Amino acid sequence: MSYNKVILKNGITLHNINTDKFKTNLCAVFLTFPITYENATKSALIPLILKRGSKSLKTREEITGKLAELYGAQFDCGIEKSGDNHVIKFYLESLNEDYLPANENLLEKSIEVLLEIVFNPNVNNGEFNKEYVEQEKKNLEQIINSKIDNKSMYALNRCVEEMYKGKPYGVYKYGYTEKLKEITAKNLYEYYVSLISKCKIDIFISGNTNNAETILKSNKIIEELKDRNAEFEREGQLSNKNTEKQIVDKMDVAQGKITIGLDLKLQNENNKYAAQVYNTILGGSANSKLFQNVREKASLAYTVSSNYVKLKSNIFIRAGIEIENYEKALGIIKEQLEDMKNGNFTEKEIEQAKRTLIAIINNITEEQDVEITYYYGQELSEKKINILEYKEMIKNVSKEDIINVANNININTIYFLRN
Repeated sequence: MSYNKVILKNGITLHNINTDKFKTNLCAVFLTFPITYENATKSALIPLILKRGSKSLKTREEITGKLAELYGAQFDCGIEKSGDNHVIKFYLESLNEDYLPANENLLEKSIEVLLEIVFNPNVNNGEFNKEYVEQEKKNLEQIINSKIDNKSMYALNRCVEEMYKGKPYGVYKYGYTEKLKEITAKNLYEYYVSLISKCKIDIFISGNTNNAETILKSNKIIEELKDRNAEFEREGQLSNKNTEKQIVDKMDVAQGKITIGLDLKLQNENNKYAAQVYNTILGGSANSKLFQNVREKASLAYTVSSNYVKLKSNIFIRAGIEIENYEKALGIIKEQLEDMKNGNFTEKEIEQAKRTLIAIINNITEEQDVEITYYYGQELSEKKINILEYKEMIKNVSKEDIINVANNININTIYFLRN
């Protein structure tokens, strides 16, 4: 496997992951730009509109037909929040040419179709198709309204919203129903044109991709894209300074949901590896302190875990509990945080955590989309570290490093969803 990064134009980068591990080639385009309350809803609509048709493939049916011609290629798209950025992602997966019955330039055709959908939309008289826009506004409204269906994710989103109230990371990735009425086929297209001219563009090609650079450099759509000083957020804003702010929401729920947002003050880049080990010991596996003490020993939680958000230097603890057990569960969770500060964990726990993390790192190269996400994360943070170096950094974390991280953590927001 080899990874090669090529600057096609200012703000437009090709990431070529050349590997013979897979029977498919995966092509992806990521559009990255700062997330704002004003524009989040428009941004979330863009992939829904673009997948409905392009200039030469005018309908979803025509796109499906073209994918069938490419030996059943698969297309997908969506939107994510990465730090203080919105990221619109487009993927097209097609067969590696080595597995075709005849010699065909399938990679080139796949790249052309993907770029056509993203950069050559179906537009008439300076606006998107009005019917498509109205239909997709209704679909997006359903997506936004359905955020209450998954109560655990809803609690996490609410905790983030409270920690980052008035700041970009607090914005919901799908936007807001009240903003939908402002959107028209015309102003949405104008927003798209502005976005494409300013956003950071990353093109990932994974698989048997020796000629990817040649294909991209001679592609007409790429030729027509302009250089840009790409607008995106590397660091982003810190959370609001809360000292154990408690929020309680009431809803018709059978099970209470606790989400605790923690702030990490990391002194240097190496602390991020110690933070990963810390999080795994705390709540990142079935051997973790939270799982063993809150769920197994005290039987106070149906589920309990923690996850580390590297781009924001936050850890989020999440638990599903019987509502009357809130105070007890919260007390035991806080005990685990204190135990970590006091170094009350063993070398065996450290080694188990490291093994868990190294197994996850080893899996990065086993799935093409996971590997693409890994290299995209490096691109955003401007830190280049290969898989072997990553594993070494984890292995080199000491108990003192973990205790140091533990003592630079504070509870920012405790959110409880109950009936």
